[in-house]
Amino acid sequence: MTKASLFAATAALLITSALAHGNITSPAARLPGPAMKAACGPDAIAAVQADGTTPLEDVPTTGAGPNCNVGLCRGAQFADNKDRVSTFTAGQVVDMKAILPIPHEGPMNVSIVDTKTNTLMGPPLIEFESYADENLAVLPANNTAFSVKVPAMPAGMCAVAGQCVMQWHWVGTAAQQTYQSCVDFVMAPAGAAGAAPPAAAPPAPIAPKPPVAPVRFMFEVR
Repeated sequence: MTKASLFAATAALLITSALAHGNITSPAARLPGPAMKAACGPDAIAAVQADGTTPLEDVPTTGAGPNCNVGLCRGAQFADNKDRVSTFTAGQVVDMKAILPIPHEGPMNVSIVDTKTNTLMGPPLIEFESYADENLAVLPANNTAFSVKVPAMPAGMCAVAGQCVMQWHWVGTAAQQTYQSCVDFVMAPAGAAGAAPPAAAPPAPIAPKPPVAPVRFMFEVR
């Protein structure tokens, strides 16, 4: 399968998978691809291809290398998504859309994450204490369509593609499942013409870690 056909199949799966739980569909979010397969192993990418919105806890780490971090963007790699980078300006309101075919009540937030350290850069842009409640006959409209305001960032931060992501992070409390989608973006001065953003250098390898028990992801927002 070519890289283009792999991406096309994955994109369709993210929207139509019968096993789906939830994912961000707009703006363009990271997709799995050859770089994720190389970093995280064939079992990991097979799990994501089987269910495009599978929780972190269901992504196998067997065969994962030092550059695989399932706790960041569910292991999706920037190298597979260089053509899916958004450009934002400080103060811009970004409309986001999610699909939630199988709701699981729990907290959700959208935050800016430094991909090198997998740490939050400031407070959440939006957060819900209770989100995707399966006990409701109809989910609130703002569970699947909501907006966030892009904050001003320190000079030089999020100026290079791959440095930052806008990460949607949702925890199904009773289900004990964690879901993530990441939007790669760069910051541009207000009014600047949209030019193709430069790519960041590949991150330095991180030390391998032992498999993480599913409960580790509960309420974790990194």
